[in-house]
Amino acid sequence: MITRRTALGGLLAGPALAAAPALRAARAAEVPREFRIGYQKSGILVVARQQGTIEARLKALGVESVRWVEFQYGPPIMEALGIGSIDLGAAGDTPPVFAQAAGAKIVYAAATPAQQSAILLPPGSAVADLAGLRAKRIAFAKGSSSHNFVVQALAKAGLTPADVTPAYLNPADAVAAFARGSVDAWAVWDPYFAIAELRHGAKVLTTTQGILASNSFYLANRDFAARAPAVLKAAIEGIRASTEWAAGHRDTLAQTMSEVTGVERAAQQRTVERLTIEVTPVTDRIVASQQAIADTFHALGLVPRAITVRDAVWAAPQS
Repeated sequence: MITRRTALGGLLAGPALAAAPALRAARAAEVPREFRIGYQKSGILVVARQQGTIEARLKALGVESVRWVEFQYGPPIMEALGIGSIDLGAAGDTPPVFAQAAGAKIVYAAATPAQQSAILLPPGSAVADLAGLRAKRIAFAKGSSSHNFVVQALAKAGLTPADVTPAYLNPADAVAAFARGSVDAWAVWDPYFAIAELRHGAKVLTTTQGILASNSFYLANRDFAARAPAVLKAAIEGIRASTEWAAGHRDTLAQTMSEVTGVERAAQQRTVERLTIEVTPVTDRIVASQQAIADTFHALGLVPRAITVRDAVWAAPQS
């Protein structure tokens, strides 16, 4: 188990040294008593929660507590962000597109390379390639990153979403359907991808490598970002500190994620081995990638209106 004393070393020294100017900036805007974070059982937020990197930075600004709220996948996090029941959350590439198109009050605060995803087949499946998915029943979470992955994978094979039967299932329901053979394929991200390989003997039809370069995001409620920009900036800095630690401690990262989430170490080890670990600003290239997703889903009639992704990109305060 990682402890704050043994694992962090000097990780939290920086916030103390920088607290004075950060506190002055925060005083110019709102400082909430509580900061609320939506997270999933994967990714760096799991580590940040255990290490307390966000709490340390926010305490220096006067935030009294951080509340962590667990979600199973991205779309419910977007819903919670949109109505303001959480302040910060993490999701894949597609949930923010659906949320913005629905008028949700969200902004992109930072980006990170997406965890690996795969289209999985049950043992003994006769499907040999992507074209073989025609007329098959494919499980994935509607509006999730896997939804985009399926759309892009089908397009590579000359197919459209109309050529398959979607089974819109969250990961917990999808794994049950996959295990009992009621779907022909399942598109999902790590660690569910790794769990399916280890527990259910899943065959990999394709992964996101070679299909699309995908991103995940740290997003905030738009009104909160406007009211408390220094607090949001400090939270992202806390995430960045844990990200930098994780990039240099992959074995420990896998163990930590296993302990915190209850997912077996072997699955988390596979997840970590496939993971690119970094956090970046939302660059022009990333905005263009998100815009392409938005345009594709609008053209398919899956989102109700055209959107401009750049309108939802947050600019962090410079001071």
